[in-house]
Amino acid sequence: MKLLVATNNRGKLAEMRTLLNLPGLELVTPLEAGLPADFDVEETGTTFEENAILKAVQYAQATHLPALADDSGLEVEALDGQPGVYSKRFAGEDKTDQYRIDFLLAKLPADLPEGALTARFVAAVAFANPAGEVLKIEKGFCEGHITRHQRGTNGFGYDPIFVVNAVNRTMAELSAAEKDLYSHRGDGVTRIRPFIEQYLKSQI
Repeated sequence: MKLLVATNNRGKLAEMRTLLNLPGLELVTPLEAGLPADFDVEETGTTFEENAILKAVQYAQATHLPALADDSGLEVEALDGQPGVYSKRFAGEDKTDQYRIDFLLAKLPADLPEGALTARFVAAVAFANPAGEVLKIEKGFCEGHITRHQRGTNGFGYDPIFVVNAVNRTMAELSAAEKDLYSHRGDGVTRIRPFIEQYLKSQI
């Protein structure tokens, strides 16, 4: 069975392919499914769940394939939960990862020590059938805190400044296998994986 992963982000796609390595399941990108390179879904939701649902529904309807979509972001306690669903656009449209990191760090209260910069990554993962009906949604979390000193070269986005509490290393210092184990997306996809397995069996 083909399952559309509603992203052209190579980092996300690599994570999904590892987490959903199931017999009989072939993950395809929007481009591989025949969608134009500029196909996009406007993320108008105010929650991670709403945006994940929007993407899963529209990608499934556009390709007539079951679709898995996620929406994820960083919530920083000292910024009242920002950037949240606006993590990618917090610093403005079409900015580099480094620009976004610098922008966020500049927003942090200068008097707070790093240990007090509590944060978490959140991911909502939605699964829709080829008709665009959402059959399952799960959320994953990764608890941590922000460091003002970037560390690591793996990952993308805010990974170099997010310290994962469980291992006291930044997300960018983790190997791919470690990231699958500790990341918010890994948590969310792991939670939804049993449902996808059952759906796959029902299609045989």
